[in-house]
Amino acid sequence: MTFVLGPNQYGKAENRVVRIYRDTARHEIRDLNVSSALRGDFTDAHVTGDQANVLPTDTQKNTAFAFAKQHGITSPEDYALALGSRFLDVTPAATASRVEVEEYAWDRIDVGGQGHDHAFARRGGEVRTTVVTQDRSGDTPRQWVVSGLKDLVILKSTGSEFKGFLQDEYTTLQEADDRILATSLVARWRYETTEGVDWNKSFDDIRTVLLETFATTYSHALQQSLYAMGSAVLESHPEVAEIKFSAPNKHHFLVDLSPFGVENDGEVFIAADRPYGLIEATVQREGGSDAGDAWLTVPGFC
Repeated sequence: MTFVLGPNQYGKAENRVVRIYRDTARHEIRDLNVSSALRGDFTDAHVTGDQANVLPTDTQKNTAFAFAKQHGITSPEDYALALGSRFLDVTPAATASRVEVEEYAWDRIDVGGQGHDHAFARRGGEVRTTVVTQDRSGDTPRQWVVSGLKDLVILKSTGSEFKGFLQDEYTTLQEADDRILATSLVARWRYETTEGVDWNKSFDDIRTVLLETFATTYSHALQQSLYAMGSAVLESHPEVAEIKFSAPNKHHFLVDLSPFGVENDGEVFIAADRPYGLIEATVQREGGSDAGDAWLTVPGFC
């Protein structure tokens, strides 16, 4: 019996890179969590232990910090594109690079009605994300940018129902004409190109479309809401090829207060954190472009 090495990659995960811009008295902050990986012909490293073709993960870490200073961080996407290109340039055995960046937002501390120049409070919850993959294994080098957000907790206190579902002998769920709809949203979208995109504006606009559509769509199910949100993004942003969602249903169950002689007319709920329904969906353009390796090793999506 013989064995061969299958698909593999290696890199440095979760480098916490914080860049402070001190060019003026009013400082700016970019707070990132950066993970890099390389794929290619690294058979010798695995089979014989020969590291001659391996760019150390420590070097990848150092590059992430050095580029934060030398190239700056105008957006997670531009930063990731620069890092990935660098790793390919200095690693001949690598055929592809993958750089994933999470960005944590900070707000200026308000002092007397004005945002302070150099004091910040980290915003809770939502995280901006990007995954940039660059491949040079074929005749034409390729780049893919998948940007998005995660941990965006959203809720509708009405304007949602869930009924008419399939039932069998184990079904106990009651139909609901008016229910709370809530989720901790993960959304990632693939761009058609890496050229000429204003990454920051595109992110802000897409986030607004997602929130406005969620708020204004009467929901018969979380699936329907996600499809409406994705369709609205594709309609308003031609630079986006497809969008994927992973949305845990954050259930809110009406509390029975009748034992206490109290009527509960849809006002008091218990928030259950588990188990939960997990809804995942992709909305894409019919006949759209090939995704290639854009989604490779991006977890949590169908």
